[in-house]
Amino acid sequence: MKQAVDPYASFRELTLRGMILGALITVIFTASNVYLGLKVGLTFASSIPAAVISMAVLKFFKGSNILENNMVQTQASAAGTLSSIIFILPGLLMAGYWAGFPFWQTTLLCMSGGILGVIFTVPLRYAMVVKSDLPYPEGVAAAEILKVGDHDADQQEGGSGIKELVSGGALAGLMSFCASGLRVVADSASYWFKGGASVFQVPMGFSLALLGAGYLVGLTGGIAILLGISIAWGVAVPYLSAHIPQPADMEMIPFAMSLWKEKVRFIGAGTIGIAAIWTLLTLMKPMVEGMRLSFRNFGGAQMTERTEQDLSPKAMIAWVLAMMLVLGVSFFHFIGDSHISGGLAWLLVVVCTLLASIIGFLVAAACGYMAGLVGSSSSPISGVGIVSIVIISLVLLLVGESGGLMADEANRKFLLALTLFCGASVICVASISNDNLQDLKTGYLVKATPWKQQVALIIGCVVGALVISPVLELLYEAYGFTGAMPREGMDAAQALAAPQATLMTTIVQGIFSHNLQWDYIFTGVAIGVALIAVDFTLRKSSGGKRALPVLAVGMGIYLPPSVNMPIVIGAVLAAVLKSVIARRQENREGRLKNAERIGTLFSAGLIVGESLIGVIMAFIIAFSVTNGGSDAPLALNLENWDTAAKWLGLAFFVFGMFVFARRVLKAGR
Repeated sequence: MKQAVDPYASFRELTLRGMILGALITVIFTASNVYLGLKVGLTFASSIPAAVISMAVLKFFKGSNILENNMVQTQASAAGTLSSIIFILPGLLMAGYWAGFPFWQTTLLCMSGGILGVIFTVPLRYAMVVKSDLPYPEGVAAAEILKVGDHDADQQEGGSGIKELVSGGALAGLMSFCASGLRVVADSASYWFKGGASVFQVPMGFSLALLGAGYLVGLTGGIAILLGISIAWGVAVPYLSAHIPQPADMEMIPFAMSLWKEKVRFIGAGTIGIAAIWTLLTLMKPMVEGMRLSFRNFGGAQMTERTEQDLSPKAMIAWVLAMMLVLGVSFFHFIGDSHISGGLAWLLVVVCTLLASIIGFLVAAACGYMAGLVGSSSSPISGVGIVSIVIISLVLLLVGESGGLMADEANRKFLLALTLFCGASVICVASISNDNLQDLKTGYLVKATPWKQQVALIIGCVVGALVISPVLELLYEAYGFTGAMPREGMDAAQALAAPQATLMTTIVQGIFSHNLQWDYIFTGVAIGVALIAVDFTLRKSSGGKRALPVLAVGMGIYLPPSVNMPIVIGAVLAAVLKSVIARRQENREGRLKNAERIGTLFSAGLIVGESLIGVIMAFIIAFSVTNGGSDAPLALNLENWDTAAKWLGLAFFVFGMFVFARRVLKAGR
């Protein structure tokens, strides 16, 4: 039988120019993701915008092709995803253990965790990508964009998409500059009122980046988040404010916000935690089966077909051992900064290295599967982080008590910090695993060489790891974090919330001091269990067409309402636009597909634009402060402007929605 000719055999994939371009895109998207994650607790998948930028740039170079573009987006998406470490690492400053982000400790932790995430998911590729019917929404979307670009997208309806990224970025960037730079536009507004003794809030946020994030989340996730907002601000806060006396020296709004921060958020944490555990349990059977199939292939001969060649078993084992060694060195230096020495210090190094590797290996398969099921952006990384941090806390608490460390305040503080540091390494493994299989799905659809793509992912992890520490340091010095300000007299309202890091730190502090508010957490768990039952019933009765993502409900309870509302509005906007376009009978599928592509790229532009302005403003603020200036150097400081700023914010937000909707509808004609 004559063997089929591989039409891509002569194509260049992993090129020097591609790696340089991938590194540049990496810096942009990593900085954007770190800023967005610290501000609102969300990050965005960078595969699609990276693919569009790569195609737009490489078409000016001779010999560029679809496989080279795929390698660029693979490298950039891995690095952008690595920024999920901000879900835990800022907790070391909030706990008062670090005063900044040590470059080498942060870099080595991110690099080793990220590369382990790549390697742990390689054996899963065959079962979960090649032989699986998982949808991999973002991986498939990225592949479609690469295919369109390969067929001269500029000649097709809708263009290459680079215009959408730029126009979305310019629009969101302008509003962000007016809000965070000039400070003439408000980024949120709320209507507060009382019903008897109960305090209620009708919240609104004006972030165009979050509007774009909501568009990507979709209606199901948006409804779930709205349900979470309703539970928090329509039930929990009103109930607590009616039953807990308001202090005489505290106004209504600060009182309600303190109830939400100190009590209701733990309900959200409980819901998020049980949702993550349930997801892991539901995935256990296919996860074990996928690993069994993969390891059976892992032990066999290397595939001869180019499109079936993964990294060799020897290379994978070498990478795992090398990264475990780097992790061990990171933990050794971290523990070396404490007063603990001798056998107990080495025991902690070994325990932390094993915890990071074993938990990382287990969550790698789970996160990879979840990304295939719901997409990287919707996968509950923070929920997995909560479960991981609780396990690590309990193990290190046991070691600390058996070693007599808990009697000393300094040692307790150190163990708390070590828990966060160890948990951060697990987050790196989980987040990269979450992204890796998505990228490998894209590669599978465009006929890429798997082992070259895996090398690109490793390069992305190294580049991203080098960027994260300086960006974190810059943002901390410019804005500060909630509960950790670098200087006295800074504006706490401008501090980055770092919601997941705040939650993780609070949970670990509660476990180590034995005073965690378990009653509120268990209330959240009970709500989560009830919602899981509803979700299960919906999925079963509708054949999987309807669902209630419990993790999204938990995020609706946990995240600030001014963050959640634009996401809900973006999700509703996506559904309305899709419905309008679907009514047009002629070429319905083609119209919907093109509109979805344009909407996705415009959303990514909104997210990147606002995030980049945030990072640029951080540079300006840091320069001003270090030279003895203000931490709001560009602010116009207009008098009696608060009400006008809120109306301007609303007007700008509505205008952004109009531009967004008009562009998507035009693409769906």
